[in-house]
Amino acid sequence: MAEIFTEKYHLLWALLLAAALFFPVRRLIWVLSVRRVQRLEGQEADPERQRALMRRAGATAALLCFLVGYLYTSTWWGS
Repeated sequence: MAEIFTEKYHLLWALLLAAALFFPVRRLIWVLSVRRVQRLEGQEADPERQRALMRRAGATAALLCFLVGYLYTSTWWGS
């Protein structure tokens, strides 16, 4: 069991951290983008536009969370 807490599994820990961060970060990015659209257009975003913003927020969150997870675990193990 202690073997999985080594630098050998650095990428696994980065992926687990990214997965844990993904859903709250995606939701935060989505809410901020929907509010920005509502403020700029002065009306509610339609459901189709919200789905498109959710897909875009998911892609952004996935990249951002993986980068943060990788950099954090790199710093942790000093590699």
